Amino acid sequence: MRIGIDLGGTNIAGGLVTDDGCLVFKKSIPTRIDSEAVLLSDIVAHIKTIASEAKGEEISSVGIGVPGHADDEAGLVVCCNNVPLNMTDLVGYVKRETGYECHIGNDADAAALAEVRIGCAKDFNTAVMVTLGTGVGSGIIINNKIFTGCNGAAGELGHLCIDPEGLSCNCGRRGCFELYASATALIRQTREAMKHHPESLMWTLAGSLDDVSGRTAFDAMKKGDETGKKVVDKFIRYLSIGIIDVINFMQPEAIILGGGISKEGETLLAPLREITERECYSTYKKKTEFLIAELGNDAGIIGAAFFGD
Repeated sequence: MRIGIDLGGTNIAGGLVTDDGCLVFKKSIPTRIDSEAVLLSDIVAHIKTIASEAKGEEISSVGIGVPGHADDEAGLVVCCNNVPLNMTDLVGYVKRETGYECHIGNDADAAALAEVRIGCAKDFNTAVMVTLGTGVGSGIIINNKIFTGCNGAAGELGHLCIDPEGLSCNCGRRGCFELYASATALIRQTREAMKHHPESLMWTLAGSLDDVSGRTAFDAMKKGDETGKKVVDKFIRYLSIGIIDVINFMQPEAIILGGGISKEGETLLAPLREITERECYSTYKKKTEFLIAELGNDAGIIGAAFFGD
């Protein structure tokens, strides 16, 4: 058995995972961000609770996915945006308090690893996962292993620049991919279109600007709303710019799309596939396949359990 922990800003999700990737027990607790000490104590307590469900089975290792930059070789969480871990020796702390071997990594990398090991991309060795959420999360898997780069922070595709004169990003740059192709970006784009088009069906579907979601423009488009279609078309165009850059640079066997917007399925994939096939530099022998993530919230737990393999 292995233990996987997915540390989020709202919840600490964790579970028991078998060597073949089966999640046999899972449990979540609220994330308390009062201080580093409180958070570390809660993580260890949660690990011990999960371990107690192993029914005598040996725990071979613990893996923890964090929402930020982790250096597994040094055992350090370098920094996180939403939880109080900064140059924190998380690996050392967990080993001292539990006795278990421990590995850490980025939560988006964990999700990507899970999808390649047992999920939608299990038939591929090289894949890039792009999760469309609050930002654009991503993980790069090469030959069934996470590619982390020299600092353990590779794969921040959300901060590819697609417009150097564009919107300001909290990373310090302008025109970052996630400012145009995340769920947050789609909601902003939908609201802007609604303000200019009071006749749009999106007003009826959402009710108000405050209740706009990532589905609003897609739902309106499906009902024949022209403004909704323009929003969707523009969003997919932005998404294609970053995706094409990734394909041209890496030539991965598969691109995995995750997050709520990915549930649009072929409504999203068909035009994205058409644009990328037309504009990618090379499809000489193979075309990069587009896949929809299938493990949902369990991916972070399962992938973290395989850190260190």
